[in-house]
Amino acid sequence: MERSADVEQRQISNEARLIRGVFRAAGVAAGSVVRGGQWAVGTGYEVTREIAQAALDGESSADIAERTGNALRSIARSALGVTEGSVREIVSYVPTPNGGGGSTPQPQQQALVIGQNLRSASSQELRRRGDALLARSADVYFTEDVHPAYDRILDELAPDEARILRFMALNGAQPAVDVRTNRPLGIGSELVQGDLTSVPEQAGVRYPDRSRAYLINLNRLGLTRTSDDPVVLSRYMVLEVQPSVEAALKKAGRAPKIVRKSLRLTEFGEDFCRTCFTIAT
Repeated sequence: MERSADVEQRQISNEARLIRGVFRAAGVAAGSVVRGGQWAVGTGYEVTREIAQAALDGESSADIAERTGNALRSIARSALGVTEGSVREIVSYVPTPNGGGGSTPQPQQQALVIGQNLRSASSQELRRRGDALLARSADVYFTEDVHPAYDRILDELAPDEARILRFMALNGAQPAVDVRTNRPLGIGSELVQGDLTSVPEQAGVRYPDRSRAYLINLNRLGLTRTSDDPVVLSRYMVLEVQPSVEAALKKAGRAPKIVRKSLRLTEFGEDFCRTCFTIAT
């Protein structure tokens, strides 16, 4: 007579083989490709999307393997109602960085934790991520609805900066000025204050004292740019009597020079606003 433990193990193995076949037939099975120490895990659409994002975020192979195993456990339990033992066997062939399955992954390299994201600390890991992007670019079945940077940019925006972007998306290019000292023929002219604009105040920011930092951050993210092309001349009349501009003019001394420019959304910024904000036109 067979021991109860042997019967249970055989049942688990039969369930696992059956479910693996279901995963493969449905395109949800976990598969790995090992090329020169690089590997990728493919699952169903939602799982694939999650794993791909993890790779872009710089998670290590060990972390991705663990994430894949957890995803498969969730699929098996919720959709197929199998036992915990079967689930463990199903995910036992998800590879670890050492090439094995089911064992606790061992860290292979040092990483830096910045905020909530794991960042690579070695050129080898950066190269791996870059090669993974190239591989995805060659995959005709891979689709991406929006630019992957948009999600991260939203995390790096202050609420006031979102107001500035919405204002510019609705109203277009805005006047900006540089205040310089005035010298004959412009020789030796010095910049006193640059890129002065009233956009933050017009957008209704809650913290006007942070306006300069807001504009610097938006420029850093590639959402706005300062252009030498001016807007309609009459629009500078209000800007040039603002306290910040008047203070710069006073600092510039006798007969200061005003250089009229404009603040604009970049093409990247325009698409970001269309994608990430509900803007009534």
